[in-house]
Amino acid sequence: MAKQNVAEQFVDILVRAGVRRLYGVVGDSLNPVVDAVRRNAAIDWIHVRHEETAAFAAGAEAQITGKLAACAGSCGPGNLHLINGLYDAHRSMAPVLALASHIPSSEIGLGYFQETHPDRLFQECSHYSELISSPKQMPRLLQTAIQHAVGQQGVSVVSLPGDIAAEPAPEKAAQSALVTSRPTVRPGDAEIDRLAEMIDAAGRVTLFCGSGTAGAHAEVMEFAGKIKSPVGHALRGKEYIQYDNPFDVGMSGLLGYGAAYEATHECDLLILLGTDFPYNAFLPDDVRIAQVDVRPEVLGRRSRLDLAVWGDVRETLRCLIPRVKEKTDRRFLDRMLKKHADALEGVVKAYTRKVDKHVPIHPEYVAAVLDEVADDDAVFTVDTGMCNVWAARYITPNGRRRIIGSFSHGSMANALPMAIGAQFTDRRRQVVAMSGDGGFSMLMGDFLTLVQYDLPVKVVLFNNSSLGMVELEMLVAGLPSYGTANTNPDFAAVARACGVHGVRVEKPKQLAGALKEAFKHKGPALVDIVTDPNALSIPPKISAEMVTGFALSASKIVLDGGVGRMLQMARSNLRNVPRP
Repeated sequence: MAKQNVAEQFVDILVRAGVRRLYGVVGDSLNPVVDAVRRNAAIDWIHVRHEETAAFAAGAEAQITGKLAACAGSCGPGNLHLINGLYDAHRSMAPVLALASHIPSSEIGLGYFQETHPDRLFQECSHYSELISSPKQMPRLLQTAIQHAVGQQGVSVVSLPGDIAAEPAPEKAAQSALVTSRPTVRPGDAEIDRLAEMIDAAGRVTLFCGSGTAGAHAEVMEFAGKIKSPVGHALRGKEYIQYDNPFDVGMSGLLGYGAAYEATHECDLLILLGTDFPYNAFLPDDVRIAQVDVRPEVLGRRSRLDLAVWGDVRETLRCLIPRVKEKTDRRFLDRMLKKHADALEGVVKAYTRKVDKHVPIHPEYVAAVLDEVADDDAVFTVDTGMCNVWAARYITPNGRRRIIGSFSHGSMANALPMAIGAQFTDRRRQVVAMSGDGGFSMLMGDFLTLVQYDLPVKVVLFNNSSLGMVELEMLVAGLPSYGTANTNPDFAAVARACGVHGVRVEKPKQLAGALKEAFKHKGPALVDIVTDPNALSIPPKISAEMVTGFALSASKIVLDGGVGRMLQMARSNLRNVPRP
């Protein structure tokens, strides 16, 4: 049997770690690895049109499966294109292994054609970034990179010169057992007892939940019921905590709604569960705060803490629930539920007024109809900008749907690439890219990747011919909008020219039928919807607070939009409030 080269060994280790796809664009320094993939039936090379797409797709796959995913770029410009998607994956805690192939090893440091230093370039967006300068470093260096990505939940980068990839692998190289999943982390008894004491001593407790509550919905609901606590959430916590939640008081932050802000400020004790919520202006500074997180480095970096608890949310609550006393006074909870419902009553009108006749179409209406016609287990990938607003307020989580976006990194153009990665995990599952025209056109070349692999992704394009969120930011800052207008083609006609089902919607009465038709189509589809660019209009008078930017008061006024089915849920929760 022929001796393995380093590239073949590299690919074999990826397969052992559970990687089934390697997203990237081929190139000379990468050729030995791509050829090794070609000859390995257990892994596929996914040829995208831009390496940024490769990184976004790998990050989305990792978020959907919870397992290691991988991407690759050739030397210099090729792997440089990975960096934005890797930043997003790293900040989203998605375990991704990136291969940055490199110039010939003998030329490193001599200003060679396409020379960069990838082992340095990717340090800030990875837990581990190292160069293989000798075949003798394999397989230990790659195994170490995998352990970092999986164990610390983020990106690892391996830089590999093309000539070394083609060299023979070391003989009798040890094959260590690979860690491919994370353990649960339980806090110590002292921290649990201290948290229980704080809860028992507090008259009013509020829970504020982030993505760290994934898998802990039942425990959060049991805990909230026992201590009679309102439950608010950050955007990344929405899909895990909002559904089947009789304690829901909405979302806080720039896109927030309901009574989450009031609940976090009017309590005696605020408990942050699995959230690294970045907007400290929305957090109180005059109440006691405890934080529970599996990542000790985030404890206390957003707000002053009275208690830091290092542990998984689910394991912490399982230990904590038996130790806290059940509260009987639910006046604070009921008051917050009432505030929540009242707050939604006012803003819901924003998308109910003549929506069936308004042209251009209200984007709120588009999102509400999309929410109703999409599958109950659909995956929604969401572009940064106004699509974040529509997803936050109109896509209803149910425990089976997924909502993925660049919620921590905030990159444009993420929805389509993420949809590619999500769809590869399961071709039978409905994947919907909620794209803005600005984001879609930025990486539109990878629409052809849908065609090439016949991926049945459904692109729902919110086409307002502008960079809507940027325009809103300018207006809030008291600036005239400038450089935000897009001159767009008929995107549906472009889709049809690519051989894809494409339809353009300009009237509200066409919307539901167009979406249903696209969803029934077996292959990829695009629905180009002409939406109102003034959906979130600026108030006629700009206050001094608005001029300073997205201050709390300004965002509350400017982002007063509809909230979809959330009002219905809030009313339902109010019906369950005991009457004296």
